[in-house]
Amino acid sequence: MHYYAVIDTNVLVSAMLKVQSVPGQIANEVLLGDLIPLLCDEIVAEYREVLARPKFKFDQIMVGTFIDGIISRGIFVDAVPIEEIIPDLKDVIFYEVVMEGRKEHDNAYLVTGNIKHFPIKSYVVTPKEMLDIMHKE
Repeated sequence: MHYYAVIDTNVLVSAMLKVQSVPGQIANEVLLGDLIPLLCDEIVAEYREVLARPKFKFDQIMVGTFIDGIISRGIFVDAVPIEEIIPDLKDVIFYEVVMEGRKEHDNAYLVTGNIKHFPIKSYVVTPKEMLDIMHKE
């Protein structure tokens, strides 16, 4: 079974910092095609900007290949404004995309390492919770 997910940027940063981590496993599920990313241009732009930050010292060719892999496996969704309050304005787009994605896919999730930045919902999950959901079958 395929699952759909908006992947918060912090999960991708963690995946690139430590490939053998739980976030690294999420990235692997995306690249294998079992977890289909829900995207929009604004999210992709944030991925590119954050993963290019000098403080991370990521190889930019590897970053480009990684993001291209996510894009090639993803579904672009038009974000629709929401009425819920999200504490960090930079996170609003992630929630808007998951809400729109859930209109077509009830198995769509928002995967984040910063769960407190979003409303408490069953579809807002940590990377570990997403893996548990995917592997419970």
